[in-house]
Amino acid sequence: VKAAAVNPLDYHYMRGSPYLMRLSAGIGSPNDPRMGVDFAGVVAQTGDEVTKFAVGDEVYGGQSGAFAEYLVIPEDRGIAAKPDNVRFEEAAAIPIAAITALQALRDHGRLKAGEKVLVNGASGGVGTYAVQIAKVLGAEVHGVCSTRNVEMVRALGADHVFDYKNENYTESGIEYDLIVDMVGSQSLTANRRVLKPQGRMVLVGGPKGNWIAPLWPPLKAMMVSPFVDQEIGAMIARLSAKDLEYLAGLMADGRLTSRIDSRYALSDTAEALRYLETKRARGKVIIEIGDLEKPSGSRR
Repeated sequence: VKAAAVNPLDYHYMRGSPYLMRLSAGIGSPNDPRMGVDFAGVVAQTGDEVTKFAVGDEVYGGQSGAFAEYLVIPEDRGIAAKPDNVRFEEAAAIPIAAITALQALRDHGRLKAGEKVLVNGASGGVGTYAVQIAKVLGAEVHGVCSTRNVEMVRALGADHVFDYKNENYTESGIEYDLIVDMVGSQSLTANRRVLKPQGRMVLVGGPKGNWIAPLWPPLKAMMVSPFVDQEIGAMIARLSAKDLEYLAGLMADGRLTSRIDSRYALSDTAEALRYLETKRARGKVIIEIGDLEKPSGSRR
């Protein structure tokens, strides 16, 4: 493994929160103690029946245990070839966040060219990819972020950016075909006001909490959606080799880039998790494991 990326899933899994997560992940302690999912690296060894990859191939993907020098992954799981022109840390940032963005827009949101989409949380790990992928799909993209991130989100391709400290997108009078919400900062009622009568809303993230707070938005969406023309629902991304191959093509063409907020050594993984949990990251937080060229501005 050359590089890994930190995701909210990692600290939620580590803490066992929200508490209902423990029913599947482990009551007192994690069923699987291996941490990390997103990785990029070089194939060091293959099994006798492996045909898709060979020793020396540069790959990226998602597999439990990515915060390590080596990991084992079946060739038919979440793994794909890394483009030659993409650095390991840039590829490692992709899997969970970019697949979440892709599936939210394309599969759950059914975004079409020419439609208008709002990305709430456009400067975060998922949001930075959602803005770019929505542009690839031919949409008009509006993003929501804080003041310090407005120019970054605009540079990603957003056609309009709301600074939530000074503007409330739910009071803008603009109507959207699709809202992808990573934050849960506005009520469902307020979001529905700016959603077209036949619009769709996909909930990807939500408020903090150990009990009902994180679960209330998707539960409310499930209760409301059957009784309105608008489609409102939550999603959980699924790692897919096919989607990783699609995203690799976008990376190779320069249409999808990773915004790296900070880099940490493997020995500082705990600090990286604590930092990501502050929700101040502008893009992705990377764990450097192998020998990588160190660009300027690194936290390492």
